[in-house]
Amino acid sequence: MTLVMGVLNVTPDSFSDGGRWASTEAAVQHAVDLIADGADLIDVGGESTRPGADRVSPGLEQDRVLPVIAELSRLGIRTSVDTLNARTAELAADAGVDIINDVSGGLADPDMAAVVARTGLTYIAMHWRGHARTMDTLADYDDVVDTVVAELTGRVTALEAAGVQRGQIVLDPGLGFSKDADQNWRVFARLDAFAPLGLPVMVGASRKRFLAGVLPADAAIIDRDLPTAVLSVLAAQAGAWAVRVHDVAGSRAALNVLVRVDSARIGS
Repeated sequence: MTLVMGVLNVTPDSFSDGGRWASTEAAVQHAVDLIADGADLIDVGGESTRPGADRVSPGLEQDRVLPVIAELSRLGIRTSVDTLNARTAELAADAGVDIINDVSGGLADPDMAAVVARTGLTYIAMHWRGHARTMDTLADYDDVVDTVVAELTGRVTALEAAGVQRGQIVLDPGLGFSKDADQNWRVFARLDAFAPLGLPVMVGASRKRFLAGVLPADAAIIDRDLPTAVLSVLAAQAGAWAVRVHDVAGSRAALNVLVRVDSARIGS
């Protein structure tokens, strides 16, 4: 069964919900609500990675995410920390986090692999070519699918060489990062291309810009939740380990439909 990871942005400037959950109390309550909606775990982030976003200091990021992770851990809620910073990941591990979700796949901080190896936590390594300020200029590929697979393969090799166990690694093809709309669609349509790597795959398509192309020109960002739920089903059918979404209820309902259809098919 594909897991549903609920997005919790503890930031003032995330592209779809910046500022709504900026206090610890609001963030924890939203996480509890996401669990009630059907999330299996909560992805807590303290630095926006939307295109053009400015970096924040690790200290500020830690002030944002660590109290939330500690409280959710106390409540028995599984969490991941969405961070590029090794020290943030290390402190999050001390606070009880279950997963390190690094959009740079270890490229942004040379100490990240050592932290992952030392903690033994599950590590989501995303395809990444540069920080938010520059990533839109880095979408140059001969064949985007082959290149993303090759570059992620290189990251796996480097992580293993640094002491990370292969069984810790989950791959994320990096939809919305250093890819234009057509490239995002091509990568999603070829999730099967990652199967030969033999590692779980997480898909993070939720509310991203390329989904605007299937909606009316005046559609709001929240209107991308319906196409996100459709992609959640397609990702599950492709064998995705997890989908990372803002609207947990919508994707959970869509995945429940898939379960019922698959069950009926097996029973027929």
